Amino acid sequence: MAIPVTLSYMDSEGRQHFSPGVSAAKGGVLDIIDQTLLPREQKRLKLETPEAVYEAIKQLRVRGAPAIGCSAAIGLAVCAQRFESSSPQEHLQKIEACAAYLDSSRPTAVNLSWALKRCAAAVTGKDIAEMNQQLLDEALRITSEDIELCRAIGKAGAALLKPGMGVLTHCNAGALATAGMGTALAPIYAAMESGFKVKVYSDETRPLLQGARLTAWELAVSGVDVTTICDSMAAQVMREGKVGIVIVGADRVAANGDTANKIGTYQLAIAAKYHKIPFYVALPFSTIDRTIADGSQIPIEQRNGDEITHCKGAKVYNPAFDVTPRELITGFITERGILTEI
Repeated sequence: MAIPVTLSYMDSEGRQHFSPGVSAAKGGVLDIIDQTLLPREQKRLKLETPEAVYEAIKQLRVRGAPAIGCSAAIGLAVCAQRFESSSPQEHLQKIEACAAYLDSSRPTAVNLSWALKRCAAAVTGKDIAEMNQQLLDEALRITSEDIELCRAIGKAGAALLKPGMGVLTHCNAGALATAGMGTALAPIYAAMESGFKVKVYSDETRPLLQGARLTAWELAVSGVDVTTICDSMAAQVMREGKVGIVIVGADRVAANGDTANKIGTYQLAIAAKYHKIPFYVALPFSTIDRTIADGSQIPIEQRNGDEITHCKGAKVYNPAFDVTPRELITGFITERGILTEI
């Protein structure tokens, strides 16, 4: 099983790193798969400027809440390595300004601001070299933690699966959305590692087809039995008895459990409730935003209308996410186990 490597810190000699221990003295780069080209082309990008990191996040070259957080953290570190600062004070100001700039790239995924704030808070050094090392160490600590969190989520979620079970998922919450083996797809990978297989139904996920392009691709190359369906087919596939469980990821979860995920998730939860199919959200605790009481306060990104424009003169409404109410969610698959309350 060859799960794709989505992101890494690449040092000046071209070696990939996923945990602290590498020197920040020689400038490295943020190394990512350009997901906008999948599955037609597998191209890796080497990013080293604030503008390039911002563009990659904004244009979905890297996407998925955990992957966005890890990429922004590493991106901030590599940008800081190239700042021309005359003093530690000026260097810190540039780090904070860069963090704020990267944080503005996308509004819904809470991991973005969480990771950037954590990295900025870790910078306490008295000279520029020490500050850069602290920043890189923290970014890679976040990355290594995400890899372990994904594995823990996979182990917890695999207990919900049975050999041959049909699993429906939406968008992409797999390896391409994290630094590790994913969130919603992690139980599937963990089940395979333990010796049994399931059958996955991957929603196409319009308008950008993350399910058809990304989830289907990474599952197929990893040896998983995957079938792509249109979003509008999900309820019918449920009615036919092909789905035993629905597992999705999350971009932000409010304190009461209301969950923001890719547009189309809400209607899946409604259909699953009607068909008495368990509906689980897989997420690391960093995706929970305790400052937001409920889903009505979650900011929803509005994407460019060009993504779905087919008829000239027609108005376009294109929210990238919707919010699934807590009462439609059976439970949460986390690194701390399967929970009914968060």
